[in-house]
Amino acid sequence: MRRIQSLLTPSSAAFRANDAHNRRLVREFRDRQEAARHLRPQRDLDRLARQGKMLPRERVARLLDPGTPFLELSSLAANMAYGGESPSASTIVGIGIVSGREVIVRSDDPTVKGGAWYPLSIKKSVRALDIAIENRLPVIHLCDSAGGFLQLQSELFPDRHMAGRIFRNQSQLSKMGVKQLALVFGHCTAGGAYIPALSDYNVIVRGTGAVFLGGPPLVRAATGEDVGVEELGGADMHTSVSGVCDYPAETEIEAIHIGREIVAQWDRPRKWDCQREPVEPPAYDPEELYGILPDDIKRQFDMREIIARVVDGSRFHEYQPDYGRTLVCGFANIWGYKVGVLANNGVLFNDSSLKGAHFIELCNQNATPLVFLQNITGYMVGREYERRGITKDGAKMIMAQACSRVPKFTVMCNGSFGAGNYGMCGRAFDARFLFAWPNHQIGVMGGDQAANTLAEVKLNQMKRNGESVDQAEIDRVWGETRKAYQEQLSAYFSTSQLWDDGILDPVDTRNALGVAISASLNAPLPEPGYGVFRF
Repeated sequence: MRRIQSLLTPSSAAFRANDAHNRRLVREFRDRQEAARHLRPQRDLDRLARQGKMLPRERVARLLDPGTPFLELSSLAANMAYGGESPSASTIVGIGIVSGREVIVRSDDPTVKGGAWYPLSIKKSVRALDIAIENRLPVIHLCDSAGGFLQLQSELFPDRHMAGRIFRNQSQLSKMGVKQLALVFGHCTAGGAYIPALSDYNVIVRGTGAVFLGGPPLVRAATGEDVGVEELGGADMHTSVSGVCDYPAETEIEAIHIGREIVAQWDRPRKWDCQREPVEPPAYDPEELYGILPDDIKRQFDMREIIARVVDGSRFHEYQPDYGRTLVCGFANIWGYKVGVLANNGVLFNDSSLKGAHFIELCNQNATPLVFLQNITGYMVGREYERRGITKDGAKMIMAQACSRVPKFTVMCNGSFGAGNYGMCGRAFDARFLFAWPNHQIGVMGGDQAANTLAEVKLNQMKRNGESVDQAEIDRVWGETRKAYQEQLSAYFSTSQLWDDGILDPVDTRNALGVAISASLNAPLPEPGYGVFRF
């Protein structure tokens, strides 16, 4: 493959302005991430110390193989929810290596309300198990939770993708032969008791671990029976009487050692044979990404410059370079893995939509994973383009992408608006992993467009009603709409709601994709197949 010839001028004023802007965004992201990971009230840290417990991130660190990467997912989930009371949605999730095996780690965070599950905690856990199902990844649960946050019970329990989905997904994993291990460091109460019970293996810590459908207060209220924690659901009872738990451990350290020994007995899945080449770092400095991304979401930039700082050797075989120029398509390698890249260089026209659909078909034929780099305002609108069938051509691209058999990975590099989000494999289209950058914005349309649209609707309403045009009222509608949109468009709002799998520093994107692609190869490729293309 040829090396991309960068046209970047790092000494230019525009590059320097972009660089300063994006480094500031990344510093803000790092500060928020650090606070979500580590900033806790001292009383909660003291409580865990008195109980002889490690902090949840210490548990994860001791579980993982030394010196191996850990790709944490959704570290800023719930950052704009619950008044900030549930950092990281009270749950740590990520992909790591344990005893030489790729696994999903899901850990409760007892430093937040005793590990109680908020609605977004459940959404994050369900997503973790969806990833395990999609990629055939074993799961290790680090359990220490007070159960559901009862004040929000109506958002926790009854619907299809609420708490019951965790246990449904656990059951599906077992049916598929994908292994699960639970390490019970604290209480597993009510529905949470089913996490170790539905795991293939579990280890419980004596003195602090407990598993019960109803804890002592509930048992007392429901039956009048007065019973202590250990007798009701402690380690000795469950490992010698009930058989709910398999291995007792005297300490958390011992529980982790036993857990690592268990994982070491698991077979290693055979990955499907994705094309690979020797690994090469990019020829251009990934930190130059900060100078490429504009300081204004509306300003265009060349996605080839992004590709050149993510892929191996900055080498890229571009497909149909002179056709459908607003969509860049081509083949590259990331950490040696062959991938097909689709990247936006503007709005999607008829030709770029058809080019994208054809390229996706080629990648499916050739068993090549797809990487979508989104910076999209949508599909082109207007009379001329509707007459030429833009809706039909956009539907072809959506059909090809939605029915792809190969793993898909999406990076939100800048804007993601309208149906362009769909064609470029947005959240609804089952990318194995979807990441965002701190500058990312997502919505049906941009804030200015939404404000202009609603202001025009208000103006037309006044005219229809025979009212005099009240410019102050129109300005009020415009301002309120734009303000609300700007907050909801932000990367922090998106990741708070788990519309992505986490914000990344742009320079970490190559590494995150490498871990994600490797994990995806555990799941076998289905046979190819498509729906109906409208010609």
